[in-house]
Amino acid sequence: MLFVAALLAGCPVFPTDNYWNTPVSDLPVHTQSAQWLDSIGTASLHPDFGGPYGIPVTVTRKSAGTGVRFDYADESDRVRYPLTRSTKIEGGSDRHTVVVRKRTCRLYETWNTRRSSSGWRAGSGAVWDLRSNALRPSGWTSADAAGLPILPGLLRWSEVRAGRVGHAIRFTAPVTAPSFIWPARHEAGSDPDSPPMGARFRLRADFDLSGFSAQTQVVLSAMQQYGLVLADNGSPWFFQGARNAGWPDVLIEELKEVPSDAFEAVDTTSLMVDRDSGRAR
Repeated sequence: MLFVAALLAGCPVFPTDNYWNTPVSDLPVHTQSAQWLDSIGTASLHPDFGGPYGIPVTVTRKSAGTGVRFDYADESDRVRYPLTRSTKIEGGSDRHTVVVRKRTCRLYETWNTRRSSSGWRAGSGAVWDLRSNALRPSGWTSADAAGLPILPGLLRWSEVRAGRVGHAIRFTAPVTAPSFIWPARHEAGSDPDSPPMGARFRLRADFDLSGFSAQTQVVLSAMQQYGLVLADNGSPWFFQGARNAGWPDVLIEELKEVPSDAFEAVDTTSLMVDRDSGRAR
């Protein structure tokens, strides 16, 4: 059953029938599930947010943009980006920006973002229409190694507090395959026995949620219904949320108790309508 995705600044976070917003609870287990789980490792889940951590989301009404010089310009959308002094930049080495332009419902994302006296520079940048299922050109990166948008995979405190998360969640693995599967558009791996970019995992239906707090159960229920999407190389089982001072410590600590062997990879082949569209059956 499909639900209307939660709005952000009055904009959909992609259409209801988008891959990110499509349940995978009834899909078959992938034939390489055990192999992929072994590759990622036995670390427990790690919420990569809480306190000062997380990927910040900036909502702006700014109409005029600014030029950005990209290190990977051939795979970046070379348009003007609505970046200003008030744009929030992720801490750490990735330095992502995630900006939603409210009036047009366009999403602008950059990676390795820097601002100096000579202007803005970033490793790469990508733009999406939040009302569209269009994907990036095949083979192109984005602000994420998988060539996917970051925003729809971020866990947001507002939706957890409201009691329902209706989308998949972005996560990382230390080693990935030199390939990608729909709807990912780009690879950044070296081990063919590891999962490819775009691989989707879900928390097993038989995992007992009863011992967790109500808000933790909201997150874990989403992992059972919508799962996790492999979007970048990084620490094992690190999954991402939007930066927000409101994240409860008990939620963060309880999520760290979930073991990796409670997950399974799912075969999403049947969801694809067109390899160049994010629309799912």
